[in-house]
Amino acid sequence: QVQLVESGGGLVQPGGSLRLSCAASGSIFSARAMGWYRQAPGKQRELVASITSGGLTNYADSVKGRFTISRDNAKNTVYLQMNSLNSEDTAVYYCNAGIAVANGSYFPLDYWGQGTQVTVSS
Repeated sequence: QVQLVESGGGLVQPGGSLRLSCAASGSIFSARAMGWYRQAPGKQRELVASITSGGLTNYADSVKGRFTISRDNAKNTVYLQMNSLNSEDTAVYYCNAGIAVANGSYFPLDYWGQGTQVTVSS
């Protein structure tokens, strides 16, 4: 089983930046697609960004141009660089291992981290 641990969340002012990290255990990390999800209070968990095993990326419209997902397979780590943060980005962010298909869609498998809180506030 793949185990995922997120880090890097915190409190940031509007317009600021954070970089989230997700460290994965196991030797098959490089063969998996990965995604970042977020969940705000009272809302469903939503996909923010995904990346294939080969490094192809896809983003939700709400974060496109502001967030960047990347991975370092040698370190078994996936990152989410978040710039120009605003209050609507406030949520718990979760790392996920899943499946990416040719049309860019991402389907989560039941591999989740514990989540890391991102709060954007003045």
